[in-house]
Amino acid sequence: MASSTLSSFLRRSLTELRDRGLYQQIDSLEGPNGPVISMRGRSFVNLSSNNYLGLATDSRLAEAAVEATVRYGVGSGAVRTINGTLALHAELEEKLAAFKGTEAAVAYPSGFNCNMAAISAVMDAGDAILSDELNHASIIDGCRLSKANVIRYRHSDMDDLRAKAREARESGRYAKIMAITDGVFSMDGDIARLPDIADIAEEYDLITYVDDAHGSGVLGGGAGTVKHFGLTDRIDLQIGTLSKAVGVVGGYVAGTRDLADWLKARSRPFLFSTSLPPGAVAASIAAIGLVAGSPELLGRLWDNAEYLQRGLRELGYALGPTETPITPCLVGDEEMTQRLSASLYEKGVYARAIVFPTVPRGAGRIRNMPTAGHTKEMLDLALAAYGEAGRELGLIP
Repeated sequence: MASSTLSSFLRRSLTELRDRGLYQQIDSLEGPNGPVISMRGRSFVNLSSNNYLGLATDSRLAEAAVEATVRYGVGSGAVRTINGTLALHAELEEKLAAFKGTEAAVAYPSGFNCNMAAISAVMDAGDAILSDELNHASIIDGCRLSKANVIRYRHSDMDDLRAKAREARESGRYAKIMAITDGVFSMDGDIARLPDIADIAEEYDLITYVDDAHGSGVLGGGAGTVKHFGLTDRIDLQIGTLSKAVGVVGGYVAGTRDLADWLKARSRPFLFSTSLPPGAVAASIAAIGLVAGSPELLGRLWDNAEYLQRGLRELGYALGPTETPITPCLVGDEEMTQRLSASLYEKGVYARAIVFPTVPRGAGRIRNMPTAGHTKEMLDLALAAYGEAGRELGLIP
């Protein structure tokens, strides 16, 4: 018989979430996650996918995945350190290292895994981590797992970072100190001040760590935020995902050969997770080749982002500090954010509400993600829906 304590807790907590507009209904797609999606027999302009370059539905990736699956099977069969490392995994890591401009790279089953793995493998009790207050949840959890002392600094506030780095170094308490930041912040679309962070790191002997999940494939000619600023030789750990611009699934850590060897020997997600399936690895290899060799994909992404952002601003929406294709329409109130999302849905636009705990309370927004796959006609439909919904709800004039 189920625990009455658990049942009571779950019913009470779920009711509270629904009453406060914080419960997110999970929708199921009836086809591929492209610029237009199908659900419940209807089609929607899709503005909620991280499929920046449209590669998740690219036939070339599908062909590579099918060929590898037929040759190697649907799964890799073991963890990497036993006999779950296929020739494909080694090829992927070589391609990733070349893509990021580093000596080596290590692939993981997910980007979330990367932050759980790398932070806790390098940092431990007796160390300190200087972490931007808006870093991704996976960074926060990785920091907790490391048992290091976590010192949060104000978002992109370099004076605060410098002061806390000085205090941590001069205290003499810590064997190692790491500065860790997202490259592109996923909820606002702003870019970390990496040149300043690199300067502060050199001044106070900090390990530098950049989670570039939303920068890889988007900035730096596709190579990411670190390449965007020309800092490849000054950042110790670059973390990336294979599930956003690359369009598949998985993640990776790029850095020195010694770092890769250490992570393969000591990072628990690498040691205890079955390795990426062959189809996903082969598709990722194909995608990296396309990202590196197809600047027109990035061009279409940025052109569409600028078009959508200009149109939303002209309608009267506040988009905040975004510097990237991430396009948040800031609403604030969670219930109103959900109402806007529901109204857009009724008008044929799928744009999900982002509310607490993904963002702070009172900071609800619709996060729009234009991609290289959208046409101007699709974006015009979305803008028309935003205009109608915003006026109906009193959010814009």
